[in-house]
Amino acid sequence: MRVVIVDDEPLARERLRRLLAEFPGYEIVGEAADGETALDVIDDEEPDLVLMDIRMGGMDGLQVGRQLAELEMPPAVIFTTAYSEHALSAYDAAAQGYLLKPIRLEKLKDALLRVRKPTRAHKSTAASTSAEGKPKRSVITATTRDGLIRVPAEDIVYFLADQKYTTVCHLHGEVLIEESLKTLEEDFAPWFLRIHRKALVATRFISSMERDRQGEQHHWLKMKHSNEALPVSRRRLAEVRRFLTENN
Repeated sequence: MRVVIVDDEPLARERLRRLLAEFPGYEIVGEAADGETALDVIDDEEPDLVLMDIRMGGMDGLQVGRQLAELEMPPAVIFTTAYSEHALSAYDAAAQGYLLKPIRLEKLKDALLRVRKPTRAHKSTAASTSAEGKPKRSVITATTRDGLIRVPAEDIVYFLADQKYTTVCHLHGEVLIEESLKTLEEDFAPWFLRIHRKALVATRFISSMERDRQGEQHHWLKMKHSNEALPVSRRRLAEVRRFLTENN
């Protein structure tokens, strides 16, 4: 299970690292000291679980938790805090657990057992491919100012999600639809690859992958017929690299 730790106290993060090391199957993939950074790390790493303090400068843990709850595939959240009065608010923020500091090994074990099944249901593209190797759907239907239009699956370059709307970039332009990437991934799986929580791309239009020019450990996918550089999350990086190697 992939874990992100969020706490503004370095010693608290270190203690959680030590405690988690006692349990096999948990990989710490990122840390953050504030809410804003936490959202960036979670967006990039796509963890299964977030261990997060509540009281932090700027955006607090409850605010982060509420934003995460709005995601299509939110991670499980266990709040950690020294203040017991936050318990009710923690569950209002869709937390799956609540730990009072100082955190004890047995209490952490109990909380981890309650969320052992990952909230994020990452499915491989190959596993959902139909026997015929064709998508369940052959078109996307969208309502525009000019009326109803139909976009053939073979013309779609990528899907890019932004809250309740998803942009469909195709060979002749873009349209907005109100479908989740999870549904689109299931319906168009044989021809598309999930590269990020927000992005699903047509494999036939993948051009290349580039690393961030400023030296950051971020990767971007370049698509044919588009000037947009799409983010590749660290969670999906190995799968994208494997695809590029096998299809180079």
